[in-house]
Amino acid sequence: MVEIKHTLCPSCSVGCGINVILDNDSVVGTFPYKRHPVNEGKNCANGRTSIENCENKISEATISNGSVDLEKAIAEVSKEIGAKDNVTVILSGYNSLKEAEAIKAFSDEKGFNLAFYANDLGNFDEVASYDDIEQASSLLVIGDVLYDNPLIGRRIVHAMKNGAKIFSNIKAETSVTANVSDETSSAPVQEFLDAYKDQLDDSSVIVFNTVDSEEDLEAIKGLGSKVLAVYSKPNTKGILGIADSISKEEMVELFDNTDVLLVFNEDIVDEFDYNFKSISKVISFSSFENNTTEIADIVVPVKSWLECEDAFVNSMGDAQNFVPVMESEELSIVDVIEKIKG
Repeated sequence: MVEIKHTLCPSCSVGCGINVILDNDSVVGTFPYKRHPVNEGKNCANGRTSIENCENKISEATISNGSVDLEKAIAEVSKEIGAKDNVTVILSGYNSLKEAEAIKAFSDEKGFNLAFYANDLGNFDEVASYDDIEQASSLLVIGDVLYDNPLIGRRIVHAMKNGAKIFSNIKAETSVTANVSDETSSAPVQEFLDAYKDQLDDSSVIVFNTVDSEEDLEAIKGLGSKVLAVYSKPNTKGILGIADSISKEEMVELFDNTDVLLVFNEDIVDEFDYNFKSISKVISFSSFENNTTEIADIVVPVKSWLECEDAFVNSMGDAQNFVPVMESEELSIVDVIEKIKG
């Protein structure tokens, strides 16, 4: 039987609504949720393909690439984290709010290192709304936002049609955002901000999905304008309310001093150029196969967002609830942590 159920797109932090098409409880497609206030019936290519991972759903626990009973895998995890001194736990922007809270509480209770990397974008207490973008008199756009985050890009285009001046900072030779910009610069971010700060007024917004350094974030904050950071993962904003983000260099330093690495629904191997095989044990709790599950010593399958009731926090800071759209025999991350704790 074909069913259509509503959920959130997990492709970035914009928080678009999507409808998932199910055929006998298998995901076969998506289309936009027309009444959703964020995307208003539109989805980008990332949203349309957001369910492709379902083809690579993990259903069996493994130890050293061999299938094992789930209870045995969890027992082995408990053994490994109890036998080693330096355990690092990776939080991810793909973790939902309940998952992140459980992971942090577990890490704190055990005295483990807790690591979260937010692509150096940092956190802002006061952020612009998507409507603020459309109503802005001018926009400073850092990164190719129209290409990477088209539903925010749509708001930028609306602002342009409303008469806003668009000034973009993009390192690539060609970009979609440059096509709608009045002026484009490839200078370092701080030089760009200094060059165009006089274009800012009370209604202006700085929109960005990349920066060069932590100093760039301080420079953005120092301008006192409305700001919107667009993250590459659906709940990065929510995680930043639970744990501090550290730099890529600090992450690598942690890896260098880690005996056991616990990774929760993150493809850390894809994100960092690091020899993770140098770590004694890599343990992945994952819904889908990825580069990290491929090299992990232990893999524990967990529910995906499609099978949970929880929430993501979008770039505006709005918590958006979602409910299960399909059944699953896997445990949630929260349940797995409880089993590990015994």
